[in-house]
Amino acid sequence: MKILLTGASGNVGSHTLPQLVRRGHDVRTFDLRHGDITDAAAVAQAVAGVDVVIHLAAVIPPLADEQPALARAVNVGGTANVIAACQASPSRPRLLFISTLDVHGITVGNEPPRRVGDRMVATNPYTEHKIECEELIRSSGLDWAIFRLADVPVLGLRPAHPIMFEIGLHNRIECVHADDVGLAIANALETPQAWGRVLFIGGGASCQLTYGEYLTRLLAAMGVQPLPDKAFSPADYCTDWLDTTDSQALLQYQRHSFDDIARAIAASLGWRRALLPLVRPLVRRSMLRLSPYYSHA
Repeated sequence: MKILLTGASGNVGSHTLPQLVRRGHDVRTFDLRHGDITDAAAVAQAVAGVDVVIHLAAVIPPLADEQPALARAVNVGGTANVIAACQASPSRPRLLFISTLDVHGITVGNEPPRRVGDRMVATNPYTEHKIECEELIRSSGLDWAIFRLADVPVLGLRPAHPIMFEIGLHNRIECVHADDVGLAIANALETPQAWGRVLFIGGGASCQLTYGEYLTRLLAAMGVQPLPDKAFSPADYCTDWLDTTDSQALLQYQRHSFDDIARAIAASLGWRRALLPLVRPLVRRSMLRLSPYYSHA
């Protein structure tokens, strides 16, 4: 099968590409190294002759909050370019679009889990864009599928950002191993019943935590002690646990637990693990400096 994978070098794309190649698909990748998703001509050229487009390319928070105009050009404009290219192509490729659970807004006061039929409420530029893109796709006349992803942790070290302190520790959060997302996408290509549907892709019961539990365990995997509660906003946030009954029944992708995610992050430290006793206090202090709620006095 000839496949176009946008955003191939991103967190999800880099775990999806090996799954597709392993199955013998002919994969054409498209990201910033290959072209600009806001360039309609470049997108049309990339779409030409493929059977399926897997559209991952997007500007996500915090950059989407910091540069909303850029984010709209990429997220909405880029998706419109992909749709137009698919509509114009003689091959009329199927389109699998990656969205987010965050389109359901703040639901901490509701009984979990969230279901795909729950109302959608934009809470930031990124969720506004995803809601708009979903509607564009549903009305496109193409053969489509939409996957709303749970949180997909990077399986390695990444710089801390102040956004981590804007989520109240009480919020429910569900995550999913990046390899499991790649497997779900690959399996969807061979599962006719997954098309024409919106599906949640999450890790299941073993990956459902509070944000406090989630962050404490991921920091522990990186050798960092828990951060004080007073460093965090008490705010509700647009994340929750998901009903993945249908997606798991169709796609059989849930292979990893949250413990597996934490172990993968710990393993990514490699030789740096030996330095942890020396740098642990420095790392923790540098993180706390990013919090607008924590007093260092």
